[in-house]
Amino acid sequence: MHTRRSIPTAAITVVAVVFLFAPLAVVVLFSFHKTNSLTPPFEGLSTRWYREVLADRAFRSGLATSLRVALLTAAATFVSGTAAAYGVSRTESRLKAVYGGLFLLPVTIPPLILGIAMLSFFSSRGIPLSTMTVVIAHAVFVAPVFFVIARTAFDRVEVSQLEAAADLGAPPWYRFWYVILPQVLPVLLAGAAMAFVISFDEFIVTFFVIGNESTLPLVIFSRLRRTIDPSVNAISSLLLFANLAIWLVAVLYAVRLERRRRRDSLAQRDGQL
Repeated sequence: MHTRRSIPTAAITVVAVVFLFAPLAVVVLFSFHKTNSLTPPFEGLSTRWYREVLADRAFRSGLATSLRVALLTAAATFVSGTAAAYGVSRTESRLKAVYGGLFLLPVTIPPLILGIAMLSFFSSRGIPLSTMTVVIAHAVFVAPVFFVIARTAFDRVEVSQLEAAADLGAPPWYRFWYVILPQVLPVLLAGAAMAFVISFDEFIVTFFVIGNESTLPLVIFSRLRRTIDPSVNAISSLLLFANLAIWLVAVLYAVRLERRRRRDSLAQRDGQL
C-alpha cells in the first residue's frame, strides 16, 4: 500500500522538477550552440557566444553597474531592514501589527506602479537620475522582503538570554551586539544575499529611475530588441551560474555560523553545569 501511494508522489515530483528546470536546461544547452539557431536540432558545442559576450564592452559595463547597485542595495537594506525588524520585534505598542504592515506595503505595489511613483518623486524634487536613484528605488522594493526574514529571526531570540544579560548590567547596545546579533546573523546574511539577487535582476523599476548608465538586465533587453541569438542564452546562463554561486556561498556561510553558534551555546551550557 505504501509503495502504491509513493509512486504517484514520486511521479508528480519528477514532473514538477522537469517543469521548473527544463527551460533553464534548454537555455544553458543552446548557449553552447555553435550556430546562431535557438531551435533544434542541436548541431554542436562551441564557446563562441560566451567569448563574444565577455568581449562586449556594453556587457562588462552593465555587469559592473549591476554589481555596484546590487551591493549598495544589499548594504542599505541590511542596515535599514535590521533596524526596522528589531524595532518592531521588540516594541510593546498596540500598533505593532500596524508598523509591520506599513513596512510591508511596498510589496503590494506592482513594480510598474512603483517605478512610475519613484520617477515622479525624483522629478518633483529635482533629483537627477543616476545609479543612486536606482539604489534608493531598489531598497524600497527589496526592504520588505528582508524585513520579513529579519523579523522572523529576531522573534526567535530567547528572551531569557536578554533578561540574564540585563540582570548582569549589560547596556542595550551590548545586549544587541553580543547576545542578539550572533544568533540572527546567519539569517540576516541570507536575507542580504536575497536582496542582492533581487536587485541584480530587477528590470522594471530600474527602467524608470536609471540615468545614462545601463544595468545588465537593460543591456539584455536592448540586445533582444536588435537580434535574438545564443549570446542572450550565454548572458542568461552566466547570470544563472552567478546567482547559484551567490546563494551557495551565502547558505554555506550561514550554516557555518549557525553551527558555530550552537557549538558555543552547548559549551556555555556545559560550563554552567
